[in-house]
Amino acid sequence: MPNSDLKLVRKRSDEIIFRTPEKEDGSSVWRLIRSCEPLDENSLYCNLLQCDHFGDTCVVAERSSDGEIVGWISAYLLPDDSNTLFVWQVAVDESAQGQGVAKRMLTALLEREVCNDVATVKTTITSDNDASWALFRSFSRSQGARLKDEAYFRKDAHFDGAHATEHMVTISLPEAARSAA
Repeated sequence: MPNSDLKLVRKRSDEIIFRTPEKEDGSSVWRLIRSCEPLDENSLYCNLLQCDHFGDTCVVAERSSDGEIVGWISAYLLPDDSNTLFVWQVAVDESAQGQGVAKRMLTALLEREVCNDVATVKTTITSDNDASWALFRSFSRSQGARLKDEAYFRKDAHFDGAHATEHMVTISLPEAARSAA
C-alpha cells in the first residue's frame, strides 16, 4: 500500500472545559478517582469536602459534549505558606488521556486569582508512578522551572511498610512564569 493511502487516526478530541468544582461534582470525582489506578481512593465524603471547601484550588475537566467529568486535580495552599500550592491528586479518565488534560488543568489552576502569589508547586509521587513523574517534569519544563525531589513520607517510617515511599517534588516557579499567570 502506498504511503499516500495511509490515514492518521487520532483519539476523539472533544472540547474540554476547566472549571472550579461544585459540591454536586463530588460523586463524579470519586468515581473518576476510583477508575484511575494507582491513585489512592478517598471516601466520597472526602471528595465532597474537597469540591466544597477547597474548590478554589481544585479543578475539574468537563467534556462539553456530554458534561462528563474527565479530569480532576485536588490541591490546596499550604496553611503555613500561602505561596506554595500542594497538589494532592491528579486524575484523567482513560477517554481523555493523551490530550494534555492534566498539564492544562494544572496550568489553568495556576492562572486563578487565588494562585497569584504561588511561587512553588509541591506534590508527592511514588517512584513507580511514571505518569505523574512525566506530568510534573513536563509541567516544570513548560514553566522554565527546575524540579527537585527527595524521599519524604518513607515506606517504613510513615506507612508501616504498607505503602511505597512518597517523594516530595518541588517546582520553584520563575518570576516570569508567575507574572504571566
